[in-house]
Amino acid sequence: MKKCPLFSICGGCRYDFTSPDYRAEKIKKIDGWNLSNEPFWTTSGARRRADFCFSGGDFGFYERGTKNIIHVDMCPNLLPEINAILPKLSTLPWVGTGSALVTVCDNGIDLAINSDVPYFTREFKESVEKLPLIRVTWNGNIVMQKTQPKISFAGHTVDYIPNAFLQPTVQSESAMREFVASHIDDGARAADLFCGLGNFTFVANADGQGRDGVSKANIDGFDVVGTGAKRDLFKNPLSVKMLNTYDVIIMDPPRAGALAQTKLIAESNVKKVIYVSCNPITLRRDAKILTNAGYKITATAAFDQFVGTDHWELAVVFEK
Repeated sequence: MKKCPLFSICGGCRYDFTSPDYRAEKIKKIDGWNLSNEPFWTTSGARRRADFCFSGGDFGFYERGTKNIIHVDMCPNLLPEINAILPKLSTLPWVGTGSALVTVCDNGIDLAINSDVPYFTREFKESVEKLPLIRVTWNGNIVMQKTQPKISFAGHTVDYIPNAFLQPTVQSESAMREFVASHIDDGARAADLFCGLGNFTFVANADGQGRDGVSKANIDGFDVVGTGAKRDLFKNPLSVKMLNTYDVIIMDPPRAGALAQTKLIAESNVKKVIYVSCNPITLRRDAKILTNAGYKITATAAFDQFVGTDHWELAVVFEK
């Protein structure tokens, strides 16, 4: 392929990932970060999830710079399983305006719909029941479910929660997990904050509670949803007293960062913080708090997991 057929038309990509100068152009976005190694470049065509939009019966991607919807039969950045079902999704009897998140799970495809129309129609239900999907939800309500969608992390399989955060490719997810694992010492007591479904919770072969007896580390996970203890870390971050029971803190917050939690970590005795971020701006903000408190940056890695976009995933290790 010499050029992505959708580039400059759909609003998904900032760069043409088929271009020979793609890497040189994208790496400019992380100028100023002293990387420990070459960035991890994810292979195109490996995305296991994509967020589509619908309105007025149309289904597809937004046209660049507009709210117009362009029809998409195939996106070269997506897994074949998603491309195979796109023509059928576009013909569904869509009502209202909203988004449709398509996710390839271990055991099939999940479709999670969020719409301004509260309820799905009977026609829509009958239509999706004919498609090769294992679950369909509409505003959190189950339209159809043939089996429970599953996702695996480092050999641990968990239930996939509708709309739960998931790294876009297995490649980048594994690379980030390996980076985190390489910076956790044997026998360390770790807390995985904003743990989601558990990509890092299982990073050291722990069971989430540290009871398996063969774990490299004992890990506790904390988040609003997912595998960990149910805790909103924005409203109720771990206290200094709680933080002091851990040797390592792993954090992978959303784009807003972890300001409240970072301030408390800065007051704690935690020796190491592994911070994974999809937003360099909030990462710099929180990093400044940690470095002002005496932490030093000892390793930095970058992951091009959102191929074609201007987004980078950064992982930074802080130690004191």
